[in-house]
Amino acid sequence: MADSSAAKSATPRTRDRIVVVAARLIQRQGYVGTGIKQIAKEAEATLGSVYHFFPGGKEAVAVAALTHSSEEFAELLREGLAGEGAPGPALERCAVVLAVGLRESGWIDGCPVTAAALETLGTDSEIQRVCAEALRGWERIVEERLAASGIGPEDARELATTVISALEGAEVTAQVSRSEEPLRAVGRQLARLVGAYGA
Repeated sequence: MADSSAAKSATPRTRDRIVVVAARLIQRQGYVGTGIKQIAKEAEATLGSVYHFFPGGKEAVAVAALTHSSEEFAELLREGLAGEGAPGPALERCAVVLAVGLRESGWIDGCPVTAAALETLGTDSEIQRVCAEALRGWERIVEERLAASGIGPEDARELATTVISALEGAEVTAQVSRSEEPLRAVGRQLARLVGAYGA
């Protein structure tokens, strides 16, 4: 009985390790550049256990990893936009958090969702589906915060799309230029843009 309990408690940890490692690898080297053997090795799991949890192989692991990464960024947005203050300065603070995190990672920890989305463009894959869902989810978080500050529904929706598109694009530009400034500049401009709506 003790062995069975130990196995049950070990199971989620192994799966979680695989997901977290896959997310980090996709973040750093893209979906195409990440192999299932590397995921298993770095997660300290056997290849058999990876296939046990993810019978669909690499794509199934990637979908779980991207879902995990999507929720991490969603949490950053929720925390950054929480509170009573105006949403513009809050968005600027979110951009600064992204900029600092990127610099501290040596410019390698960009957005895994963006990396995977770009690598699988033109495919009708689960990867594309989960990336599209991530982007829509992030937009909804921003849209709800903007609407709560008094911005009309249509403007809030379009502004939210603008915010997420600008942050994602600025993150790639910051990585390429190895500079925080693209994200910091986008943060300042987003704050001004949202402020122009009286929020």
